[in-house]
Amino acid sequence: MKKIIAFTFCAFTSASIFAALPPLTPEAQEAATLAKAKSAYGDRMGAYQLCQAQNRVADRFKMSGAAAPAACTAPPPFVAPVAAAK
Repeated sequence: MKKIIAFTFCAFTSASIFAALPPLTPEAQEAATLAKAKSAYGDRMGAYQLCQAQNRVADRFKMSGAAAPAACTAPPPFVAPVAAAK
């Protein structure tokens, strides 16, 4: 009996999870786009800082005659995405 109740509870819970959500308002869509752009920029900055840290470590342990580590390219400054005109 407990298995049947647990199965029924899980079935109703999973059905509510897969229910369709209403579409986002234009303001919410713009906020989501801005958050996505900021997140992507943060990822690029993190990769740049990681590259710099790896180069510092490589310079510290570099053997004589070894090639220099690859240069890191800084990402451009953050620019907010432009809202699409309707």
